[in-house]
Amino acid sequence: MGLFSFLKKAGLSVFGKSAAEKAAENAEAAHTAKLHVLSNVVKDLELPVEDFSVELDDDKVVVYGQTESQSDREKVILALGNVEGIATVDDRISVVTVAPEAVFYEVQSGDSLSKIAKVHYDDYMKYPIIFEANKPMLTHPDKIYPGQVLRIPPLETA
Repeated sequence: MGLFSFLKKAGLSVFGKSAAEKAAENAEAAHTAKLHVLSNVVKDLELPVEDFSVELDDDKVVVYGQTESQSDREKVILALGNVEGIATVDDRISVVTVAPEAVFYEVQSGDSLSKIAKVHYDDYMKYPIIFEANKPMLTHPDKIYPGQVLRIPPLETA
């Protein structure tokens, strides 16, 4: 558990321009709409979190719940943190089965999964481990972007 930082201007654009317009007209309705969208980001990925809830304070998300695995916990954090407009995720998710934490890596311009695998695992060909560790957020190994944050699991638990 803890506070994780992300690039606010990078990520999945789910709020759209109309959210800012709505905020000017009705801040409470816009806030509720954003909470609903953030909840759906996690639900759409079918990540198993019991008692899941999200709070939003400007560009900070606080996420609560319980999940079976460390992997699912980290995927929830990344799914929310990789949303455009979100700068920090305050993780309050408890994990039933404790396991080693993954390293979070921010994708740089020119990166590929194989290049990241070489740096973290000393082997270009281990990129499928990183790809699998970031599913369902990643749908293809070539679809990563600068500013995106990925899970790099330890080899023994990947």
